[in-house]
Amino acid sequence: MSISYHQLAVESNITVLNNLSHLLDKAVAYCAERKIEERVLLEARLFPDMFPLKRQVQLVSDMTKGCAARLTGQEPPSFEDKENSFPELQERIAKTIAYLKTVKAAAFADCETREIRLPRRDKPMRGDVFLLRHSLPNVYFHITTAYNILRHNGVPVGKADFLGAI
Repeated sequence: MSISYHQLAVESNITVLNNLSHLLDKAVAYCAERKIEERVLLEARLFPDMFPLKRQVQLVSDMTKGCAARLTGQEPPSFEDKENSFPELQERIAKTIAYLKTVKAAAFADCETREIRLPRRDKPMRGDVFLLRHSLPNVYFHITTAYNILRHNGVPVGKADFLGAI
């Protein structure tokens, strides 16, 4: 049996979002234990020209919902980037998961040849190229960066937290 686009674009991304939620829970606990203002971690960056933690989380949300929507010929739902607390980021993750759960496997029919057009990109991509060379790499880049920001700032997270239950 072959793997489906629904598994790649919806099911695996729900796992990523759940794991990101777990990482944020660990960040909240760390802040409480160490009496660190949560804002410090939310605004933390790996380097001055990189996005802070809160933006990394927003981008994981955007990339996962955009992946499923575009592959199924839909416009992704738009979420305002206004989160400034861990509860607000958790709410965004929950909304993203809820959206992904509405995208049915049948909607991915022939998506590998669908022409995907992205804002700020001149040339369209085929669906398979979009998924494998744009969307999934971006999802993993931003969750890895969020993980690295937390780890760099002392939050006790490890590979098992990143991967989640297998």
